[in-house]
Amino acid sequence: MSALSQDTRFMRAAIALSLRGLGRTAPNPNVGCIIVRDGTIVGRGWTQPGGRPHAEAQALAQADGVTEGATAYVTLEPCFHLSPRGPRCVELLHRAKVARVVIAAPDPDPRTNGQSLAWLREQGIDVSVGLLRAEAEAAMTAFFARQMLGRPAVTLKLGLSLDGCIACADGTSQWITGATARAHAHLLRASHDAILVGRGTWWADKPRLDVRLSGLEDRAPRRILLGHGTAPEGWTLIDDPARIADLEGVSSILIEGGAQTAAAFLRADLVDRLVLYRAPILIGGGKPAIGDIGLPSLDVAHGRWQRADRRPLGEDMMEVYARTRAS
Repeated sequence: MSALSQDTRFMRAAIALSLRGLGRTAPNPNVGCIIVRDGTIVGRGWTQPGGRPHAEAQALAQADGVTEGATAYVTLEPCFHLSPRGPRCVELLHRAKVARVVIAAPDPDPRTNGQSLAWLREQGIDVSVGLLRAEAEAAMTAFFARQMLGRPAVTLKLGLSLDGCIACADGTSQWITGATARAHAHLLRASHDAILVGRGTWWADKPRLDVRLSGLEDRAPRRILLGHGTAPEGWTLIDDPARIADLEGVSSILIEGGAQTAAAFLRADLVDRLVLYRAPILIGGGKPAIGDIGLPSLDVAHGRWQRADRRPLGEDMMEVYARTRAS
């Protein structure tokens, strides 16, 4: 196996590890790290709940005693700034006497950006950056949204019929999709810091918005309500979609309802990803999935969304679309 293909294999494994921290590390990024010596993985880690320990610290601790001359594969540039919560990851790597650090994505945080790369090289460590960068950044979408857009990453989830309805005319919506799609939707909840619905959905359904999957019950996201007045107990109230930028400790939000709330976020161009669960049913005359989004003409609707995934879930079909924006 060539050195490049080996690097790719190990970095893919580090990215897979990083996904274990989804929805649990904010405001820190969900990083993955693997320590390899003589072609064998001797340590692995991912950012733990609450943001500490960092992935590098966890992986190096696991590989204790066998890190000299090893290669560290990290999905994000190791942290450079000092913190009362723990040592800088660049120093941990240096103390461990690793010979090489392979980094997928530079850290956009100005406290680190590029400084770790330069410092590690000054210590005589071989550093390369950019391997599987797009994949790593996609795995850390929430962190990059906070850093680059100044707000959480937003996913809009819709369970709908083939004709675009989320409920019958009388409001009946249980269940449009099947058990497999509903289980996947709970997994989606578990991967987000917060979940948001509109006041109308709260009044009509009093949703729990918890995670009902065995072993993941403790992964229920923070509950956000879009509306005016007083927040119900256990909820955080915001009166405008733009206020998501003010939510501390929230880097990713899942929107679950209803049609006017979805429209409000789309109208403000705050939705980064659409997750659609389509059931093979026709309702006809039901409640539409989305309200008016202020589209001035049909031609501006084109080119905004790119399909990122499509797969069957039982009898239903899941489709994922990413918002395309100028870089």
